Amino acid sequence: MFDTVCNLPLSADVFAQAVHSSEPLVAVGLSSGHVQTFRLPPVAHGNDSSEDGDDDDDNDVSALAAQNGFGQIETTWRTRRHKGSCRTLTYSTDGGALYSAGTDGLVKAADSETGQVLSKINVPRAGMRGTDIDAPCLLHALSPQTLLLAGDSSALHLYDLREDHTFPSLRAQATHRPHDDYISSLTPLAPTAASTSGFSKQWVTTGGSTLAVTDLRRGVLVRSEDQEEELLSSTYVGGLPKKGTSQGEKLVVGTASGVVTLWERGVWDDQDERIIVDRDSAVASGGGGESLDVMELLPEGVGAPGKVVAVGLGNGLVRFIDVGPNKVIGEISHDEQGEGVVAIGVDVGGRLITGGGQVIKVWHEKIGDEDEDEEDAEAGAEKHHMDSDDDEDSEDSDSSDDEGGRKRKKKRKRGKGKDRSGGQHVMKFKGLD
Repeated sequence: MFDTVCNLPLSADVFAQAVHSSEPLVAVGLSSGHVQTFRLPPVAHGNDSSEDGDDDDDNDVSALAAQNGFGQIETTWRTRRHKGSCRTLTYSTDGGALYSAGTDGLVKAADSETGQVLSKINVPRAGMRGTDIDAPCLLHALSPQTLLLAGDSSALHLYDLREDHTFPSLRAQATHRPHDDYISSLTPLAPTAASTSGFSKQWVTTGGSTLAVTDLRRGVLVRSEDQEEELLSSTYVGGLPKKGTSQGEKLVVGTASGVVTLWERGVWDDQDERIIVDRDSAVASGGGGESLDVMELLPEGVGAPGKVVAVGLGNGLVRFIDVGPNKVIGEISHDEQGEGVVAIGVDVGGRLITGGGQVIKVWHEKIGDEDEDEEDAEAGAEKHHMDSDDDEDSEDSDSSDDEGGRKRKKKRKRGKGKDRSGGQHVMKFKGLD
């Protein structure tokens, strides 16, 4: 389904990845505490016309250069944003700000183009005395006015946002506890036809072995039965055929045993279908399959027809499942050494982006004969060895080399040294559309 465009090596393990909704920008949060943003080459617009003719011509020239193997991936900014590790990232709904949270107990809002910090708050403390840092595990911009923050203690905090993406108050507007364990995933439910804002006001979370639905104003509405297996990832799929009692809306949930479970929207007591994603590992081990740590619904027109979900496994594979027929239809390998996939996204140009270990990979759809595609991928997927850079001239003034903070419960490594990434990386981009 996809071929590698390039491998982008990092100096430390990637813990978080965020993909901009309208610009070819990808941000990563590393175990070293660094946050780094890359700009991918533009994608040609074909014969589309626009009033901004000069800008479109420039972009198409750059896109053509990328197709001919002369594209560049640029580091737009890089800084050591957090002491310890950066655990989670998310862009604001308009892409103007990038929010990050780390084991130093801070959430920072930064300008997505420059990296300049706009505002910051403390993660609410945990523990019997309320003095322990509650290491953050998840950030999500629900709307232009609301940011969701979850910690390892299972607390889910709601923060108000100003129009300039800053925090008007240091205190959370509300706090909920939908699970007894840390929140492993959060998926907004599509707004109803009665919505006037176009943004969701309800979301589904997974944590431990349960699933829960929370409302922006009413709090936790329902929690599922104990599923007797750990639930790790989730995504929402709408527009499915309506059959019987099904309304064509499903929540897709990845488990620690290599099985995807499907949940009908509005029926949250228990799952109604299952898809075995990692049967081979289950058979080989005599037990459960590889964990399904992350998943992403591919946009229409990207990948195979239908409702296709990309699922990142703990062994470095990404498998694609067709929801409806409920079957695995293909796979790619992010890391042949078995480093788990921790992030999957699709950029504005329809390129698949996977993160895990100390590398980000950018993928495009296969073009032409499969054998020729494999040769092109080998020629275009360069590995880049970057020179050491110990100056760290773009660090925050409050940064240090402290690697404090608790480990996340999922399999994640500590940082292995300072960030040595440079400013620009010349990549071969073969066959981009």
